[in-house]
Amino acid sequence: MAAPPALFPALLLVLSVVCLAACEVIFQERFDDGWESRWIQSNWKKSQGLNGNFVHTPGKWYGDENDKGIQTSTDSRYYAISAQIPEFNNKGKTLVLQYQVKHEQNIECGGGYVKLMSGQVDQKTFGGDTPYSIMFGPDICGSQTKKIHAIILYKSKNHQMKKTVECETDKLSHVYTFIIRPDATYSILVDNKEKESGSLYKDWDLLPPRKIKDLSAKKPEDWDDNEFIPDPEDHKPEGYDSIPKEIPDLDAKKPEEWDDESDGEWEAPLIPNPEFKGPWTPKEIKNPNYNGKWKAPLISNPEFEEDPDLYVLPPLKYFGMELWQVKAGSVFDNILVTDDPEYAKKFAEETWGNIKEGEKEMFDELENKNREEQKIDDNDPNEEKDDYDEDDDDDDHDEL
Repeated sequence: MAAPPALFPALLLVLSVVCLAACEVIFQERFDDGWESRWIQSNWKKSQGLNGNFVHTPGKWYGDENDKGIQTSTDSRYYAISAQIPEFNNKGKTLVLQYQVKHEQNIECGGGYVKLMSGQVDQKTFGGDTPYSIMFGPDICGSQTKKIHAIILYKSKNHQMKKTVECETDKLSHVYTFIIRPDATYSILVDNKEKESGSLYKDWDLLPPRKIKDLSAKKPEDWDDNEFIPDPEDHKPEGYDSIPKEIPDLDAKKPEEWDDESDGEWEAPLIPNPEFKGPWTPKEIKNPNYNGKWKAPLISNPEFEEDPDLYVLPPLKYFGMELWQVKAGSVFDNILVTDDPEYAKKFAEETWGNIKEGEKEMFDELENKNREEQKIDDNDPNEEKDDYDEDDDDDDHDEL
């Protein structure tokens, strides 16, 4: 029997992001009906009155008012929320971590990153000290910090990526993707476009270096590391040493009130001699025997060992967000953990890709309206203010 016409749009969405037989979707969250049953809000910082709550909302500008995420709601608060996911061991598999975030608040200092955790996690106390296996996503603070964190666990220690990858800083939704492959290569994507890629071996200090300096080596006695030497053909000019450092100022004149009998014989003051060049030194020439700057030779590091499982993380069991935000307003949505980069790309196209244009259009309209109202206020000091205020917007949202 054919499906009713009203179901076709929903079926198309499902089919367009369907996983191939070999693909595994570990966790996928669109924050639709029933999402509260999958997530636990932590009591971290609650005793200090510093914990913030997430609210269920599409935000103040959106491409689809029914496409909601969860948003940080109060300024200068700590936020922590997590969901248990089916246990996933990435040995022999690709790991893809992907999610969407929108910073509506013109973020000044705050995180927009997420975490994957292993082992047993008390979700009611989940916070900044909770161990994690991956921390990934944007972090913004002032003009100095605008980067994508990519921190991975290796041998019980968290390692930050050595490269700096810049994050987006506007007020629109963006999709962040981190891919780790069994060959120990990785990719970081923003809005389905690769921003960085490389090797876990090179871009993280997970292993000791393959080569180290030979500390027992010494510079050979005949090693010449003088790049330049005095020119043996250069000789000091005759009379050079007799050139005085100072000479009388020939332009000076004896003051009219000067009395030779009472003041003594007048002498012109001394000024620097432009002909005086200081102590003579021969000019320098390239040293034909220059060996270069000596460096200790490199030797194999006895502490280095190849690790074919360098990319393998402890079995992943939880997904979480643990944040500090000076200004609240970040909306998280469309979370995905899978082993298929193509599925992740398709999922981003079918979610973020379908709302980004409408969201941008609504955002531009609100910004233009705000600017016009600001012009009225600036031109008429008696005009009652009616600016578009992000904090006064009466969106439909449900607090967790």
